Amino acid sequence: MQFFRAINSVKAMTFDLDDTLYNNEPIIRQAEAALNAHLKQHHPKAADLPPSHWQQLKRDAIAANPAYSSDMGKLRLAVLNAALIHDIPTQDSHTLEAAVQACFDCFYHARSEFELADDVHKTLSILSENMTLVGITNGNVNADQISITPYFDTILHASTSRPMKPSRAMFDEAASFIGEAPKHILHVGDNIIKDVYGAINAGFQSAWFACNREMHLPRERASVLPHVALDSLDELTYFL
Repeated sequence: MQFFRAINSVKAMTFDLDDTLYNNEPIIRQAEAALNAHLKQHHPKAADLPPSHWQQLKRDAIAANPAYSSDMGKLRLAVLNAALIHDIPTQDSHTLEAAVQACFDCFYHARSEFELADDVHKTLSILSENMTLVGITNGNVNADQISITPYFDTILHASTSRPMKPSRAMFDEAASFIGEAPKHILHVGDNIIKDVYGAINAGFQSAWFACNREMHLPRERASVLPHVALDSLDELTYFL
């Protein structure tokens, strides 16, 4: 544990999820593979679209509705809808809607098909018994499926009405929910901009922890230093 700033007493914590509690990259690859297999079986024309085409569909969806850039679920639904038009005539709206939802459900289930490490469960359990915990995530992992719901009083997901971090919107909402001054809330996250900068900009204290890579500040896009950098997640119990 390395301190970079003086730190106030910690009365509550907020947590990023992806790449803080688990390594998200291989999970997303797993989900993309599951979706691709589903498409090959049920929608071969969409499955044959090159990656560049999928990227263009994503750009088009965000251009048509900029709020989708903060809502990974709605963005994926919009992209799938545009892709499956290659297989299903647009006039068959019920079939298209059902097919898009089936593809989304396939991805979403696979995206949350993993287990957290035992030490992560242990740390969250200890913390949740002593203070309010709130999740703040730009992603859309299924908290019930990965068995973290019992640890958190609520989990805030970025959406069309909740701009993504580093916007302070979810931090402000979390502070209001917790009922503590932001200066007594410690936000834990891996991303220097979205989590560290976002938290400090909202008046929170920040603990930097990345479970998916070696933590070396000179390699990060650091415009602001965290209050503390952790060597392991269980060091958070120090603040109890």
